[in-house]
Amino acid sequence: MARRRKGRQIDGVLLLDKPLEMSSNHALQAAKRIYFANKAGHTGALDPLATGMLPICFGEATKFSQFLLDTDKTYIVTAKLGIRTTTSDADGEVVSEKPVDVSPEQLDHALESFRGKSQQVPSMYSALKHKGQPLYKYAREGITVEREARDIEVYRLDLLRFEHDEVDMEIHVSKGTYIRTIVDDLGELLGCGAHVSMLRRTRVGNYPVEKMVTLEQLETLLNQAKEQGDAPSVLLDPLLLPMDTAVVGLAEVHVDAESAHYLRHGNPVMAPGTDADGLLKISLAETGQFIGVGYINDDGMLAPKRLVVEHSSEGS
Repeated sequence: MARRRKGRQIDGVLLLDKPLEMSSNHALQAAKRIYFANKAGHTGALDPLATGMLPICFGEATKFSQFLLDTDKTYIVTAKLGIRTTTSDADGEVVSEKPVDVSPEQLDHALESFRGKSQQVPSMYSALKHKGQPLYKYAREGITVEREARDIEVYRLDLLRFEHDEVDMEIHVSKGTYIRTIVDDLGELLGCGAHVSMLRRTRVGNYPVEKMVTLEQLETLLNQAKEQGDAPSVLLDPLLLPMDTAVVGLAEVHVDAESAHYLRHGNPVMAPGTDADGLLKISLAETGQFIGVGYINDDGMLAPKRLVVEHSSEGS
C-alpha cells in the first residue's frame, strides 16, 4: 500500500519575497511548512545573496513551473567596481583589485554593449549541470569546465545611479541570463573589474510585484489564524495565485466537458478552428476552469501534454 504523502493538497502559486542570506530551497521548505502543503517546488533559484521574487508552486501547479523558468525576469543590481571575485559576487574570494577611474561617458558606452541580443558564457558558479553535477561544485574543487555560449537578450538596461565605485542598474532580461556575468563582463570592459554587491529580483514574467509576501508575513498570518481558532488556510490560501498564471503567455483553447473527459484519459480530441503552433492552454468552455496544457498533433487534433489532476476536497 502506497504511503500517504504528508500535508494537504493545495494548488496555486505563491510569490515569495526571498530574504537575504537564505537559499531558495530553504525558503521553499519554510513556505511549504507554513502552508502544510504536500508538494511544492520553486521556479528558478536565487542565490543566497539575492532577494526578491521567488514564485513557489504548490500541488498541481508544480507541473507548470517550467514555464516560469523559461520566462523573462527583471532585477535591480548594484555593481561594485574595482574588485573582481571568483564568484562575481560579494560571497567570492577577491581575484584582483584595481583603481576605479571611470567617467559617466565610459560607463554609458560600456552599458550600451549589453543591450539587445548577444551570447553569454555562463559562470562556473552557476547551477547549470555537467555530467549530473552543478558547475559550482566543480568550481569549488578548482576544476574549470568548458561552457557553451548561450543566446540571451537584454530587453532593457537602465542606469539608476553611478557614484565613484558603485553602479545601480535595473535590468530586464530573457531566460538563462546571468546578472553576475553581465557585471563581471562590465568590470572587464571598464578595465577595473567588478562584482555584484546587491541583487534583487523584482519581477518574473508578468507577475504583480504587489502580490509578493515575506516569510515573516506568512508566519504572522499563521499565528493569527491559530489565535482566532481558524484553519490557517482561511488566511493563507487567499494569497495564492491561480496555477494557470504560470502559462498566461500561451494561446488558449476552450473545450466542452465531454472533450475534457477524453483529454483527462489521455485521448486527443477535435478542436475546430485551433491551428496554433506550440503548446496551448486548455480551459473548460462552460466555466473557464483550467484543465492543463496540450498541443495540436499530426492529425490536427488537440492532444494532452500536462493536465491538472482533480482532487476530492480535503480538510485544511
